[in-house]
Amino acid sequence: MDAYEAAGDARHGPPPAPEPRTGVTALRFRYQITAALALAVVAVAVCVHIGMVFLHVAPSNTVSKQHGSAIEDWIYPEFEQNWKLFAPNPLQQNIAVQARAEIREPDGGMRTTGWYDLSARDGRDIDGNLLPSHTQQNELRRAWDLLLATHGSDNRPVGERGELAESYLRRIVVLRLDREDAAGPGGLVERVQLRSRTTNVRPPEWSQEQVSDKPVYREMPWWEVPEDEAGGDPA
Repeated sequence: MDAYEAAGDARHGPPPAPEPRTGVTALRFRYQITAALALAVVAVAVCVHIGMVFLHVAPSNTVSKQHGSAIEDWIYPEFEQNWKLFAPNPLQQNIAVQARAEIREPDGGMRTTGWYDLSARDGRDIDGNLLPSHTQQNELRRAWDLLLATHGSDNRPVGERGELAESYLRRIVVLRLDREDAAGPGGLVERVQLRSRTTNVRPPEWSQEQVSDKPVYREMPWWEVPEDEAGGDPA
């Protein structure tokens, strides 16, 4: 290296260090492969879900007729779609789902709890919450809607979907009663019962429409709680 090149190196300094890698590129190769596979699985699941929802809400077609059972198994009960928010017949009632339980005490005695207003609890959790969860907003409401859609006027399940809806809602109720400590120390939930309390939404002051403000109740029969659910375990 001559004096001119040495002077140039001193003037410009050493070459800059390469910028550190970030994100997935910072991982080792085998971890990059794992991350890519995980992203691919998520992408496929999202595409399948969007496709199932589209086929569910779309007009009847060859695909939905041929694979209707698979589509319903995917959609119900968590992802059911409806149009109650929109005209021409939006929902104009407040529906509260309430539950009570029969408890077996440690000494073998039985007692019946009062009614727990599960919808009111959801309302308190949502009120003032900028980002309420899907569970708080929809889980109980949609489970009740599905139950009514799959049960007859005698409150008995109609077909396998009715039994599925009943089992699904029973698990939700047992879990929520467990959070409320309804059974108490050493108690065990033997049976649960649900009812709805429906009240009409008052019309605006300028409207001449007259509606009753008297609540209407609909009670379901008592449901036996399996042993593996009695402690609030959804599994």
